[in-house]
Amino acid sequence: MNARRALEFQGLSAIVTGGASGIGLAVAETLAASGAGIAVLDLSPEQAPGHLHAIQADVADTAAVADATAQAVEYLGGLDVLVNNAGIGAQGTVEDNSEEEWHHVLDVNVLGIVRTTRAALPHLRRSAHPAIVNVCSVTATTGLPQRALYSASKGAVLALTLAMAADHLYEGIRVNCVNPGTVDTPWVGRLIAAADDPGAERRALEARQPSGRLVTAQQVASAVAYLAGPSAGATTGTALAVDGGISGLLVRPSASLRPEAPAHREP
Repeated sequence: MNARRALEFQGLSAIVTGGASGIGLAVAETLAASGAGIAVLDLSPEQAPGHLHAIQADVADTAAVADATAQAVEYLGGLDVLVNNAGIGAQGTVEDNSEEEWHHVLDVNVLGIVRTTRAALPHLRRSAHPAIVNVCSVTATTGLPQRALYSASKGAVLALTLAMAADHLYEGIRVNCVNPGTVDTPWVGRLIAAADDPGAERRALEARQPSGRLVTAQQVASAVAYLAGPSAGATTGTALAVDGGISGLLVRPSASLRPEAPAHREP
C-alpha cells in the first residue's frame, strides 16, 4: 500500500455492520489500516478483535439499529462511511424455504440496509466525503442453483443500491455495492463441512468460478475500501463484481487454458 492510499481514510469515520467476522471484519480491518475510525455493529460483538470498537446490534430490530448507530457516531465523533455488510444466507429452490424464512432473510438482508441507512443518513449529510457501500452478491446478476431466496434478497439489494444512489446524488452521498462470488468465509466453510464429501464440495465451488479459486474476504474488503474512499469520488450507482469472473466470463475448463508452446520457426 503506498503512502497516499495508506492515509486515504485519515480523519474519516466508518460504521461496518456484521463487522465482527468474515467479510465485515476484513472491511473493518482494511479501513482501520487506512486511517479510519471504526465502529462495528454486530449480533456477536464479542467476536471482534479488541482493537475494534464493537457494539451489539440486530439489523432486524429498528430500535436497536437506531441506538447502536447513535452510540457509534458519538464514539467516532461523526460519520463519513457506512458499509452495509450484515446479512444471512439461505439455500434451496422456491419450494424449499418456508414463508417465515423468506420474511426473515428479506428482513435482514434488505430491510437491514434500510434501517441502518435511515439511522446513518442524518450524520452522513454532515460529512465532506460521505459514502455508502452495500455488500451484495453475484447472485443478484447470475442465476445459481439452490439459491432462490438468497438471490431474491441480493437482487433487491442491487436495485436498492441504484435507487439510493439516485436519491442521494445531489446531497453528495455516493452509494455503490460490491458483488462477491463465493467467498472463503466461516459461513461457506460450514456449508462445505456439512457436505457428504467436503473436499469434493470445495473443489466444485472453486471450479464454478472461472478463476478456479474462492474469493478471499480481503479481496472483497479491498473493493469496498476503494468504493468508500475519496479517490472514488466520481463513482456512484456502481456494482463492482469481485467474483473470479463468474458473472462475465464463459471459459473452457482451466486445463485447456494452459499457454501453448510457441510454434517453431526456421531461422
